Amino acid sequence: MHGAETDVNALDEGARLMLAFRDGDDAAFDALFGRWAAPLLRYLERMVSDSATAEELVQEAFLRVHGARDRYAPDARFSTWLYRIATNLALNELRRPRRKARHESTHDAQGAPVDLRAEQPDVDAVVDARRAGDALEAELDALPERQRVALWLTAVEGQSYAEVAETLDATEKSVKALVHRARSTLAERMTSAGERREPVREART
Repeated sequence: MHGAETDVNALDEGARLMLAFRDGDDAAFDALFGRWAAPLLRYLERMVSDSATAEELVQEAFLRVHGARDRYAPDARFSTWLYRIATNLALNELRRPRRKARHESTHDAQGAPVDLRAEQPDVDAVVDARRAGDALEAELDALPERQRVALWLTAVEGQSYAEVAETLDATEKSVKALVHRARSTLAERMTSAGERREPVREART
């Protein structure tokens, strides 16, 4: 059957909800969607750089979760399983010959280094902060797909190397290398971008 020996209390919340859904509790699926749809959308927006496509992929990911209801087995954390489904969908989308233009960032409010409501910074500081944010997003988008996945899942979603390795069907050593290369590339490119902007700042003073 479904492995009645499974210790439900030892499972993560997502796996427990998925088992409840498998056993007939439709409200458990709603709870899973409510818990994971928003972070999954944020992740997929970063991956495919288009909010409408990301929303479609979230729906597709949960359709696949729903479709796996009867055969679900808690072999990994639910989030690891879900992100593996979503990552495969995103990578397939990125390999399509026709890709849409990059969307406007939806995370400025979360990622802005300056709280404009709290005080009124000088114009140069605001411009530089926005330039830096735009540059970082552009460099993230420019990373190779697997590097971007590995960095986002570890740095933003807080997944372990082991979880990301399962998502990417890779070894932990490979994931560590992907994250290291992604961080090194971002640091190098952002440093270079900062150096290119610096003469402009000096010319204004």
